[in-house]
Amino acid sequence: MFRYLLLVLLAPFVLASAAHAQEQDGLLPVEQAFVLKAELVGADRIALDWTIAKDYYLYKGRIKARTSQPGLTLGNLDLPPGIEQHDEFFGDVEIYHDAIQASLPFTLSDASATSIDLTITVQGCHETEPKICYPPHPVKLSLPRDLTANAEAASPLAFKLGGGSVLGSNAESFDADETLPPEQAFVFEAIELSPTEVLARWSMPKGYYLYRDRSELSVVQGRDVEAGAAQWPQGVDHTDEHFGTVEVFYNQVEVPVSLRRADGRAQTIQLQGEFQGCKENGICYPVMQRTVAVDLDPASPEELAAAAKSFVPATKSTPASSTLDASSQNALRSLPPATTSLGILAALLFAFLGGIILNLMPCVLPVLSFKVIGLAQSGESLAKARSHALWYTSGVLVSFAAVGLLVIALRAAGQALGWGFQLQQPGFVAFLVYVLLAVGLSLSGVFTIGARFAGTGQGLAARSGPAGDFFTGVLACIVASPCTAPFMGPALAFAFASSSIVALLIFLALGLGLALPFLLVGFVPALASRLPKPGAWMETLKQVLAFPMYLTAVWLVWVLGKQRGVDAIGYVLIGAVVLALALWWMEHARARQKPLGRAFAIVLMFASLVPIWMIARLGPAAHAVNEADSAVAYSSAKLASLRDEGRTVFVNMTADWCVTCKANEKAVLASAHFADLLKQANAVYMKGDWTNVDPEITAFLQAHGAVGVPLYVVFRGNQGNGQVLPTVLTSGIVADALAPRAP
Repeated sequence: MFRYLLLVLLAPFVLASAAHAQEQDGLLPVEQAFVLKAELVGADRIALDWTIAKDYYLYKGRIKARTSQPGLTLGNLDLPPGIEQHDEFFGDVEIYHDAIQASLPFTLSDASATSIDLTITVQGCHETEPKICYPPHPVKLSLPRDLTANAEAASPLAFKLGGGSVLGSNAESFDADETLPPEQAFVFEAIELSPTEVLARWSMPKGYYLYRDRSELSVVQGRDVEAGAAQWPQGVDHTDEHFGTVEVFYNQVEVPVSLRRADGRAQTIQLQGEFQGCKENGICYPVMQRTVAVDLDPASPEELAAAAKSFVPATKSTPASSTLDASSQNALRSLPPATTSLGILAALLFAFLGGIILNLMPCVLPVLSFKVIGLAQSGESLAKARSHALWYTSGVLVSFAAVGLLVIALRAAGQALGWGFQLQQPGFVAFLVYVLLAVGLSLSGVFTIGARFAGTGQGLAARSGPAGDFFTGVLACIVASPCTAPFMGPALAFAFASSSIVALLIFLALGLGLALPFLLVGFVPALASRLPKPGAWMETLKQVLAFPMYLTAVWLVWVLGKQRGVDAIGYVLIGAVVLALALWWMEHARARQKPLGRAFAIVLMFASLVPIWMIARLGPAAHAVNEADSAVAYSSAKLASLRDEGRTVFVNMTADWCVTCKANEKAVLASAHFADLLKQANAVYMKGDWTNVDPEITAFLQAHGAVGVPLYVVFRGNQGNGQVLPTVLTSGIVADALAPRAP
């Protein structure tokens, strides 16, 4: 699969190389390199006969037959054995030289049909060095049913790699001074390159040209399919009386277009080309629109996820207008992309606001125990308060920057990730259990970090130095990752689609928002002066605040059980006990000044890591069906089936480690009111579980511009791509989303 995707991505370069080779080495057009003849033999079989030019070959595995004719069912192609070889694109393959004789069985239930209509697609290469491979080449056949015709196939989508007139041999019959109808002057066609990419082509006779910046491609009909930015080749500069110096294309231009699909089932889409062109020293045509049908093969979850990860949205070109003169058109084209800077500023603001709101989310509340103690200590002096604030902020910013750059680097390497991805890894969850347990034990006085101090208030104050404040910031970032606050989603989506520098700025803005309350206390004397003075009361508060840490560790153990089952719970509890013993032993040995005892404690700490290794080797847990949960498990095929039936579908993408998700489910989605709303709307409740890595759910998230969970989308049959709801739900939001709409 990777080799095929690589071949598709390299198709523009392959085509350019092929064009150059045709000029210098006589590379044949594809319809001459692989000539197909077809005829009906009997009432249920088609004979296929390929003649392959010298030094060319066809791939056996790339020969396919399909049809969209009602009542026509094709059987399996009966192909002869080929020559086995190892191919740089497809691995071990079989190929054909010289000629192939094959047959294709079929059944036709429509007795009134006068022809058999189908498409045969092949792919092959020119094997002389350097080897040049053609893209997939479809040949459309229409065979009359009188059993006497022997038709030589002529493909309307034959890829003449060297360019040339679309009108073929008939082009010379036109008077050079005659202005062609737009349908003949600009022929628009398209085929599928892969389940997530199509190839569009414009062909023009000699003397006609197409404007690059007046041409666009979009999907106007399809099931959750969006066309991305077109990959235009380099055109030629042309001084135009209407638009000044512009980039244009002569003869023929082929443009790959990526597709983002939420539904992996086979379907037929309508690809629309909107374009404008001219005849040299003649008229310029008005803006034209053409729509062609393209059959898409089924796409696997991995293909959907890969396409969504690399998807670049199409941008709207400046609308063409024949009423503007050349200077006006050039002025329009020279305007700076103001939306880019505005987009960055908005993303930074959203990230900053989202970070502030994170302080109020349940996932960050356990860390408030550290904050309360640190704030109380800062009452000693203004300088102390500033030190606490700056070191805590440093920990937050460094951690957010590290997480952001890690996500971006992994996504660039081909991994489809989102916010909170680390909690999909059971080993990381188990390690986080250890961290929170250790923090709780420290607050409970089982062990201390650093030297022992006399005096409760003095000891606690001395222990919370820069390292402690920095660690608190790191921990705040870690425990914040299961939460998605309002404003965070758009900001993170912008970050993942931007350059590394922009993404880094957005993650830093998110961290700055999280650290803002602590910064205000540290740098606003009026707030710092209101803090209580340190004293013995802080030891009691410290011990009380250990329990939120224990509860958070228990919650993570539950998440681990959801991911890897009861065995994982057993392993992490054993490891936690060993870690607690090691920490207690370390404190005991330090008090008695026994080096061997401390060495034994260190050995125990390393031993506690063994259960994490064992957990990482466990497979996903089998999830039992919850009878009380009326949700249907998410699958793209099931969603497409329900939408085809015209049903309203409420999709909830969630995860067991997502605190925001669980809060929404408890407050809204598990209520009797929500069940009544579903019943009134005749809607289906569908739930996708992203607790573990799931490429199909990842593809759905990215298809709807989400960087993580929760994601709520309401579909109304096949109308549009669905309505995305806010990350924090209320009953009113859900009721409005499920309310009937006027037709």
